[in-house]
Amino acid sequence: MNIFSKLFGKKQAEATEETVRVGGMEDFMTLIRVYYQAVMAAQLGISNINFLPDMAVFKRTLKIPTQNNKLGIAEKTRCRKMLADIYGLTDSFFKEIDNSIKKNCKNVNDVKTYLFMFQGFSQDLMMVIGNLMQWKFRMPSVLKKMLRNMTEKTIHDILTKTDWKDDGVRKTCTNIRHYQHTLGYSESWMTEYVYNIVLLAKKEPKPKA
Repeated sequence: MNIFSKLFGKKQAEATEETVRVGGMEDFMTLIRVYYQAVMAAQLGISNINFLPDMAVFKRTLKIPTQNNKLGIAEKTRCRKMLADIYGLTDSFFKEIDNSIKKNCKNVNDVKTYLFMFQGFSQDLMMVIGNLMQWKFRMPSVLKKMLRNMTEKTIHDILTKTDWKDDGVRKTCTNIRHYQHTLGYSESWMTEYVYNIVLLAKKEPKPKA
């Protein structure tokens, strides 16, 4: 819950726009989880807020009133706006999440399975990205366009390339393709997701020697 102490620890009026915009990778992933939980609440009619821990903290901290007596609607709108404002995520990024959850979560029992699957997808994807783009992480952050193009190419390779020298990479890429097929995320969605994490990871403070 680091984001809430960082972004909203002070009185909201005192938190300048610049303060909000320094959200790091942990903050990004927290807001992503809040968005997923808000979409699930809205689509499945979940009424027990304790079932949605990240969204619950988000709702209570920002004092977001429940809209139309239904959890998830107002929280989804607020979280989406923050992710778009702070990290520049596009409308299509959110629509793919909405559609993926709609396709895979028919009832509350599907939620844990979906989140477990998404976690595996995300972890495998970032592990392969770290392996394949290792030297590119040292590029200056100012070369954002070049880094995005390289991320896009790497994602394309993960989804299409078959002649990997490393057998571990080949197997993980196969897993990622299975996850992608089930979850329904496009190549462009994966690029946007990974690019933001890579960019934020580059800004993280280096561990002390």
